[in-house]
Amino acid sequence: MTQLAENTAAEAIATTVVIAGITLSLAAGEIYGGHFLGDEGGAGYHVILLPGDVSKTWKKAMEWAASVGGDLPTPAEQCLLRANRPNEFKRDYYWSNKQSESSSGYAWFQYFGYGYQSFYPENGEFRARAVRRVAAQ
Repeated sequence: MTQLAENTAAEAIATTVVIAGITLSLAAGEIYGGHFLGDEGGAGYHVILLPGDVSKTWKKAMEWAASVGGDLPTPAEQCLLRANRPNEFKRDYYWSNKQSESSSGYAWFQYFGYGYQSFYPENGEFRARAVRRVAAQ
């Protein structure tokens, strides 16, 4: 019962960040990850890192991310997160949301130790973090 009360209280805490004059609301545990420009320098979007870290196969990681209201980050977003929020990740392998176009049954990952990216069989277990995206205005 105590744990539930603590979780409920933590979920009620939210914060806002102001980025280039735009106010973004962050729920409890969410962390601002960075901004991506849109095509041809357009407004683009902001990446918000959601709380939680799991170890699953690629498909299960994708399902988990959707269940918490997000998506796995793209490989480009993972690079941004590694640069801007390196302490939010263990020195481990993390799934991205991108399947390999050249190898069926493989998906891309980021290693948050040295920073390299490659692809691996989707039935392997890697860590995963979820993100949500907010359109820049």
